[in-house]
Amino acid sequence: MARLLDALREELRLTGTKEGCGEGECGACSVLINGEIVNSCLVPVAQVAGAEIKTIEGIANDQKLHAVQEAFIQHGGAQCGICTPGMVIAAINLLEKTEKPTEAEIRDGLAGNLCRCTGYMKIFEAVVRACQEEDVKV
Repeated sequence: MARLLDALREELRLTGTKEGCGEGECGACSVLINGEIVNSCLVPVAQVAGAEIKTIEGIANDQKLHAVQEAFIQHGGAQCGICTPGMVIAAINLLEKTEKPTEAEIRDGLAGNLCRCTGYMKIFEAVVRACQEEDVKV
């Protein structure tokens, strides 16, 4: 059975979504399906027929990076790049559901994502800064 992750990367050539573990434990393959965050490595592609799927490639608008993406760049939240798409998707999902998240809510929102390069502080700082932006568009 074909996985959504494989269809995105191999058939649609949307390679921003990464495979980190293939078991739904790291969050590198996170996408939004009908506004809900899911690990695309666990989703059969047939299960999403007719669904709205948003990958990291669909986050930027009008040739401008999303505020979360900008914050990751400005605050060093991206290291090797494997976890970054999933972290960004998780942060945007949080912002879509919580207008001004607290630091505890940010920690909870990122909890399903693993980074093997950093101590998470730069990632956390980037999301905190993005949440403080006045013009964050989700």
